[in-house]
Amino acid sequence: MKQVIQNYRDGNLELADVPAPALKSDFVLVRNAASLISAGTEKNMLGMAKKNLIEKALERPDLVRQVIAKAKNEGIFEAYKQAMNRLDTPVPLGYSSAGILIGIRDKIREFREGDRVACTGSGFASHAEIVSVPENLVVKLPDSVNFESASFAALGGIALQAVRLASPVLGERVLVIGLGLLGQISVQLLKAGGCHVFGIDIETEKIRMALQYGMERGAVIGKENIDMLLKEFAPDGFDSVLIMASAKSSEILETAAAAAKEKGKIVATGLVGLTIPRDLFFHKELELIVSRAWGPGSLEDQLLQKKSEYPYSYVRWTAKRNLEEFVSLLSSGSVKVEHLITHKFPIEKASEAYQLILEQKEPYIGVLFTYSLEEKQDFKSSMFSKVILTPPRQAPELRTEKIQIGVIGGGLFSTVLLPVLKQFKNLRLKGIATTTGVHSKHAGKKYGFDYCSANYREILTDTDINLVMILTRHGQHAKLITESLMAGKHVYVEKPLAVNQEQLTSIAKAYKEKAQKKEGEITPILFVGFNRRFSPLARWLKNRLPKQTENFLFHYTINAGAVPRDHWVHDPEQGGGRIIGEVCHFIDLIQFFTDS
Repeated sequence: MKQVIQNYRDGNLELADVPAPALKSDFVLVRNAASLISAGTEKNMLGMAKKNLIEKALERPDLVRQVIAKAKNEGIFEAYKQAMNRLDTPVPLGYSSAGILIGIRDKIREFREGDRVACTGSGFASHAEIVSVPENLVVKLPDSVNFESASFAALGGIALQAVRLASPVLGERVLVIGLGLLGQISVQLLKAGGCHVFGIDIETEKIRMALQYGMERGAVIGKENIDMLLKEFAPDGFDSVLIMASAKSSEILETAAAAAKEKGKIVATGLVGLTIPRDLFFHKELELIVSRAWGPGSLEDQLLQKKSEYPYSYVRWTAKRNLEEFVSLLSSGSVKVEHLITHKFPIEKASEAYQLILEQKEPYIGVLFTYSLEEKQDFKSSMFSKVILTPPRQAPELRTEKIQIGVIGGGLFSTVLLPVLKQFKNLRLKGIATTTGVHSKHAGKKYGFDYCSANYREILTDTDINLVMILTRHGQHAKLITESLMAGKHVYVEKPLAVNQEQLTSIAKAYKEKAQKKEGEITPILFVGFNRRFSPLARWLKNRLPKQTENFLFHYTINAGAVPRDHWVHDPEQGGGRIIGEVCHFIDLIQFFTDS
């Protein structure tokens, strides 16, 4: 399938052919009909990616601090290597789309295949023919809402969340600074709520458009006396101000503070400088809120990865409920977005769309990608087809059995292991499978695999592959080990072998079954990636330990660093916790020292 991706290291933009994403638990698969370019966000990402390393560092001092902290814990070289790997990872662009649901797990009862849906989420609702989206970021569409309007769902949710944070009530006066997509939608939401809206922007056409859809007064920055017009419209100051513009300086925040009434609210949604003019904020006792995405649940992993929601009685408007309400407003006609669509491009002409945005040769507001919904062949049999990366070649002849490797998983540890494997001339890196087609292709191309896929069963059914390497999250190890063994493969699995006793039992049962080989079958090798015992220093130390005649007492100091509380390793299902996920390494080393 086709997907728009960007390399953050060199800034290159590409419409890539990648495998369709895998269907994961609590996710759905959607064939896109339309996706909206968030011009402000994506233009900023494109500009950022084009900068050199020093410029990137100056733009993101927060990330620089993370690299410095890693260097203190793990050394400068390791920190640099991981930073470069992060930059080299392709980024899927887009976070708002609409289409037809084509893949679903049985336990998700809210949707059915064939449903018309709107999708949101960075890294999920991307500019791609098929997307994999968490169930909590997908909402059904009524028949009255077409796909092009529904592709505004994420932007509508963002505007709705900003308006909610401003808490306007009937009759209040609200200033909207910046009348791009978010500003235009915000104007309509405020009008539907009975507010008197004034808007400012640098473009006359955007003022004219907003005046047609609910804004009462407007002014063009640099062409009119803004201060005087604001005073005329709201003599006592605006009850709230929504900042929907984007600018590096804090001048917009100063304008907002000057226009707000005493004890007024300022909601900053656009990417603007936030150096607070203290005197204004002090004398007026102003409140500044920086809104986040489209509501609670839009960014929290625990809500995206599992079917759960904040309790209705405690959090009335979550991300999903905001999306549902925005779709309802589209359906009723209270909010209209068709007039905001100034350009439409088929996904095949993605480069032309971004050229329009970057060069600004003509005015634009809403730029859409469109996709064909026609099935060229049976989806169920073709969606996980592998992508060939290198021309067919003969496996190297070895004195022993040819070692042809298939890799499942492409997480952080793969960036450590795969460069090492690439150095061995007697190995053939045959295929790699990850759940996202973008990362699968990137890793496959970078390390010289013959093909990539988003379906790990491509690896298991490949008769050439005799060694499967499992580099996924811990909770998936047991399932993939048993399936690989039953497929007749040797298995290398990153630690831990399993995360609970039930999984361990299932592995033992599968191994025992395959170990009782029939004529012509091999006895499988199952190897766990405990690596400390192979260190030259570990072997040196073991040779100097006294022969064990009584119990040893080992004191093992570990410099592992803190792992954020929301990291998947703490999840009992995905990671098993740090004892099972990490301390297993050190238990294994002690077992090596003691031959126990």
